[in-house]
Amino acid sequence: MPLSKRSQVDPFIVMDVMEAARAAEAEGRRIVHMEVGQPSTAAPLKARQAVAAALPHDAMGYTVALGLPELRAGIAALYKRWYDVDLDPARVVVTSGSSAGFLLAFTGLFDPGARVAVAAPGYPSYRQILKALALTPVDIPTHASQGHQLRVADLQHQQLDGLLVASPGNPTGTMIDKPSLAALADFAQSRDIGFISDEIYHGIEYDKKAVTALEVTDRAYVINSFSKYFSMTGWRIGWLVVPENHLRSVERLAQNMFICPPHVSQLAALAALQSHDEMQENLAVYRENRRLMLQGLPEAGLTQIAPPDGAFYIYADISEFGVDSRTFAAEVLQEAGVALTPGLDFDPIRGGHTIRLSYAQATGEIIEGLRRLKQFMHNRYV
Repeated sequence: MPLSKRSQVDPFIVMDVMEAARAAEAEGRRIVHMEVGQPSTAAPLKARQAVAAALPHDAMGYTVALGLPELRAGIAALYKRWYDVDLDPARVVVTSGSSAGFLLAFTGLFDPGARVAVAAPGYPSYRQILKALALTPVDIPTHASQGHQLRVADLQHQQLDGLLVASPGNPTGTMIDKPSLAALADFAQSRDIGFISDEIYHGIEYDKKAVTALEVTDRAYVINSFSKYFSMTGWRIGWLVVPENHLRSVERLAQNMFICPPHVSQLAALAALQSHDEMQENLAVYRENRRLMLQGLPEAGLTQIAPPDGAFYIYADISEFGVDSRTFAAEVLQEAGVALTPGLDFDPIRGGHTIRLSYAQATGEIIEGLRRLKQFMHNRYV
């Protein structure tokens, strides 16, 4: 039988890199993982303890579709602590990771054929999920000089039904300041288009606090997750904040698409919200890793980068070396035993000349990875 046209999305190239790295490890090689966009640490201790305590006597059945009321309240309280924003817990939708949040947001806001602006480079699954829903991603090229973030001037002449921003962004780690985010929100409101803010890397910031879209507008869909700051990628638990008058529509979608988020993961997430000290210890590791990367990459000859404000990535331009990013990544893996991600995942047009490096691993791994990269680069290109 035929496949649908909507199913013909592009592969997630980083997964291919991970498989190549796994095969190398199966042959006995030690690989340094700079391709993986996930923390190397476990879920917070309090989260794991809460689950262990509940499992013997809790059947972990369905919860209500929008999530445990106490978890929704806890997430709302987080906005008060982090941003001094008063958020009604009723506007919080607990989701099966941020991916479910995107499905709900895209389905709730847009009809088939709608045109949604996304930054290039940007997280590849934005583009592929939109395509799978018969929506049209509109890649807007951004540049290192503007921190690879969208500006209103980039959008003025586009015919759009939606706008998605990400701060800190993946693959760049750069952030949008409050005036720029407010300008984008005002632009979306003036055009009466859907506005989505991906804030999954909030909490992982260095010199300044990230700005939530809820500080500048009540008309945004805000997506976040316990995956990154709370180190809970495999638990598949996140949340979506929606305008009050959209809540019932999103609830009906959530009921039918997902029934409810995983009960066990909701219990873990509720406890994770009380793990500030442990999460700050993780942040201190990322901060040191970032310092090492910003020092070590130029020493290796990788100088064309936009310093990250948050998250745990660096996006580097390798065009001066005259090699495409997939070939470069394959060479680094084969010769240096370092896995990194070709930029084609994030920018189909210009990504052949860029790479993403993750520094989410332990500091010792980052030190070793930089040592190998320096040796590789000086032997090959510098």
